[in-house]
Amino acid sequence: MPKKLERRSGTEREQHLPCKQAKLETASHELWKYDHPQDVFEDLISPIKQDEFFREYWEKKPLVLHRDDPTVASYYSSLFQLTDLEGIVKHGLYYGKDINVCKSINGKKKVFNKDGKVSYAQLKKDFDQKKATIQFHQPQRFKNELWKIQEKLECFFGSLVGSNIYITPPGSQGLPPHYDDIEVFILQLEGEKHWRLYKPTIPLAQQYNAEPEDKIGAPTHNFILKPGDLLYFPRGTIHQAATPPGIAHSTHVTISTYQNHSWRDFFLDVVPGLILDMAKEDIEFRKSIPRQLLMKVDLSDSSRQLSGFLRCLADRLEENGKELKSSDMKKDFIMNRLPPFLGPTFDPLTSGGPLPKLSSTVRLRFKDYTVITVEPEQDHLNNSLKEMVFVYHCLKNKRETHMMGEENTDEEGIVESSGLRFPLSHMDALKQIWNSDTVCVEELSLSSDAEKETLVISLWSECLIEVI
Repeated sequence: MPKKLERRSGTEREQHLPCKQAKLETASHELWKYDHPQDVFEDLISPIKQDEFFREYWEKKPLVLHRDDPTVASYYSSLFQLTDLEGIVKHGLYYGKDINVCKSINGKKKVFNKDGKVSYAQLKKDFDQKKATIQFHQPQRFKNELWKIQEKLECFFGSLVGSNIYITPPGSQGLPPHYDDIEVFILQLEGEKHWRLYKPTIPLAQQYNAEPEDKIGAPTHNFILKPGDLLYFPRGTIHQAATPPGIAHSTHVTISTYQNHSWRDFFLDVVPGLILDMAKEDIEFRKSIPRQLLMKVDLSDSSRQLSGFLRCLADRLEENGKELKSSDMKKDFIMNRLPPFLGPTFDPLTSGGPLPKLSSTVRLRFKDYTVITVEPEQDHLNNSLKEMVFVYHCLKNKRETHMMGEENTDEEGIVESSGLRFPLSHMDALKQIWNSDTVCVEELSLSSDAEKETLVISLWSECLIEVI
């Protein structure tokens, strides 16, 4: 999830870009102090309202918010500074994995990474002498303020939210013009950055790509960000940015989301399960494909039959309201997202109140940090597959591995997926708990009192419900 690059003049020049001048109250812009995900997002884009943002800008066009407010600038600078790196490097960071050192030279990215662990002295030397940009991956692993902001944004978007820090010396540029496959929010933390944005060659692109500057045309937006300012642009937006010469270094954080989170991805996730379900009901889906079909070079003869099957799937979805089953995307999200920020003392999770009984009233905890899926499971006794309900949560996820391409594993290296499994018959009872403010255990939609008690005790043991 990259982002940064070149400069032009010391004055701001913008074309077609609506810039909002934000005057914010001191307390209102300390994002990490908010407990509700929507509050965090709304203050992030203030003074723009959420409805306006999603109607006018989201996936459509860039937005710049210039905030000439010292309190906002002070808060933004507290999120990360160049001086923070010296202490963080002592945790044992590695080139490539945690930090890249790079510079854009004649439209090409030159990397100055060394082998092994990062040395702060060498990092500062490359920064000062080579005018190289420091790109620090996923700082939320070390900075509590970013941890809370990003875990709340993951709740708000229902998608993974990563971040990178970019620190660029004066008169330098870290990356050549390029576009990304993510929705991008830029928060300017220190110094100034001169940005140029260009019309996408592939709107809402689904992969990263560098673009030659002689082929991207004139910038559509040309401006300078200062501390406290915010920039948003959709995936596919070509961009480059540089620190102007003669001033201090620039530090900004790129907060990004919605990678591989399109209708294409959701379609690929849910359709296989839908087809398997349809094949159980409709014999046409179970009939054999034509003889020697796979031996043909041209499969176009099958198009009419396949289009008929797709129409059948569409009709069944509309007529019967068939429930879609997304398991892979849901599990990938819940298993790789941040755990909730529980406060500066990091108190371990504790069960909510006394052990629930049949006479208890309970309510759900951490709803935004759970997902429910229906998945097939092997029944070894009958050598068959049966559908089970799985409740996954991220309460035990490791902040240290967030967005680093590492699985959450136990001490033996086995991949952990925190959660519970129940018979499919428990789905209605689970929906009762998830969709109600409170629910009486004895009123759960299960056939026996023993099942009701077992269900709530299981959820309580995972800290997912509390007795009130």
